[in-house]
Amino acid sequence: MTSTPDEPKPLPDPQALRQAIGSGDPMRALPALARLRAVPDEETESVVVPLLVLGSEQAAFVVRSLSCSGLGLRRSEQGWQVLSRLVRDDEDANVRAEAANSLASYGVERAWPLLRDRFAADDAWLVRCSILSAFAEQPQIDPAWLLELAQLAIEDADGTVRVGGAEILGRLVHDGVAQASTARHWLQSLQKDGDHRVVAAALNGLQP
Repeated sequence: MTSTPDEPKPLPDPQALRQAIGSGDPMRALPALARLRAVPDEETESVVVPLLVLGSEQAAFVVRSLSCSGLGLRRSEQGWQVLSRLVRDDEDANVRAEAANSLASYGVERAWPLLRDRFAADDAWLVRCSILSAFAEQPQIDPAWLLELAQLAIEDADGTVRVGGAEILGRLVHDGVAQASTARHWLQSLQKDGDHRVVAAALNGLQP
């Protein structure tokens, strides 16, 4: 018997989801993680977060990465602790990058000290770009923090990271904040960068 369009879809069975997520098979785990979106918000800490934590402990990096994304959407204190560990210790840069992005969703004030330190310590371009993107999208972030992050970024050996730093400097210039003069000076110096993408980002940031 099929359900009519007016009938609510049955909620996922937590035990079945647990078995799939912990199966060791990404082809089973990933759909199960996606189905957690159907679990009501009031069951976040009792059902969703424990299953996401289980996913974060699996061998397949894609399962850990998707679990990190979920912990950013269904925020909890346990999720913060798990993400803080993964952004430091996970062997895969994709997972560390996703953990960083999710940590930023817990709020700039809380995430800044941890992610600033991780940016300085983790030389994976993917992680650094994730942190740059996460903070660049925050409208209320302290401009002094953005300037500090941009300085670290434009000193990076990877051109993609330097592009991200140049884009943040351009934001500071266009926002007309107290740090705009310093940002403009650094953008002018980036016009001599050996990577044409960095030069283009610097020129764009200097446009009125």
